[in-house]
Amino acid sequence: MRTITLEEHFTTPAFRAGAGRKRQEHAEKVGGRLAKVFEQLADVGEKRIAEMDAAGIDMQVLSLTSPGCEQLEAAEAIALAREANDFLKEAVKKYPKRFAGLAAMPTAAPDQAAAELERMVRDHGFVGAVIHGHNRGRYFDNKFFWPVLERAEALGVPIYLHPTLPPQAVIDVSFGGFAPAVTDAFAGSGWGWHIETAVHILRMILGGVFDAYPKLQFVIGHLGEALPFMIQRFEERLAPSLTKLQRPVGAYLRENVNYTIAGFNFPAAFLDLLLEVGVDRIMFSADYPYNGMEPARAFLEQIPVSAADRERIAHGNAEKLFKLAP
Repeated sequence: MRTITLEEHFTTPAFRAGAGRKRQEHAEKVGGRLAKVFEQLADVGEKRIAEMDAAGIDMQVLSLTSPGCEQLEAAEAIALAREANDFLKEAVKKYPKRFAGLAAMPTAAPDQAAAELERMVRDHGFVGAVIHGHNRGRYFDNKFFWPVLERAEALGVPIYLHPTLPPQAVIDVSFGGFAPAVTDAFAGSGWGWHIETAVHILRMILGGVFDAYPKLQFVIGHLGEALPFMIQRFEERLAPSLTKLQRPVGAYLRENVNYTIAGFNFPAAFLDLLLEVGVDRIMFSADYPYNGMEPARAFLEQIPVSAADRERIAHGNAEKLFKLAP
């Protein structure tokens, strides 16, 4: 069975010296597993491929790691996105059967972001884009960003919405008041990251993004960032009579949003996602190197679906959405 993973990360020298510097320095200070993660992020060559082989992973769709370009000034974001994309295109060119690329974009400069996306898709065969959440407190329901969305729809490529920390004011009010380590985890991967991403998707739905661009496709990880659990409630409380949208909120979540596992190897949560959105919207991922490829591969073998549906999740849905050769 072929396997394609979709939330797999890398860094570049410029990223480690700039947007990712604080995280890099923290990893070096702490050492241990975190230092190993940052070592793995830096490798897009034979060592990574050897790990893929050992875990039974055939292809990774790679994206620049968090916090991406979204928290940078426009000029710095433009330079970093181009550097990261040029770095990644060389890895994809060298290993075209093992790697595919999602373009980083300088979202603070939407016209340039759209142009950079087109450059990477048309000239270098990238299969989509990645954004890391809000842009300094602005979300993509804001029409400032819509040139990016328009270009993605025109190119027929999806956008992967990766989590990021909530805006600092939200962290202070909703996640503060605890020991710093607790606040960091609470606002980050323990809760805040996922809810922040869910809010971003809902803002785009309620803001009319998918009415304006009905063919646009987004991808989110972590079995839907808690959204599937709430679909029934959205249908009750955010009906079209209130929202003035063309469709119920659940329809957008089933028709414009796709979902990956991304290290959430949790059977009950998987079943909820499966029941709410159907197998054709679910794709495999490991969230490497933050989570291991081996546990992800083992989970894929254990999920309670038919052999045909397992194939869809493992590779078929990704091949269709990202136009990857089967």
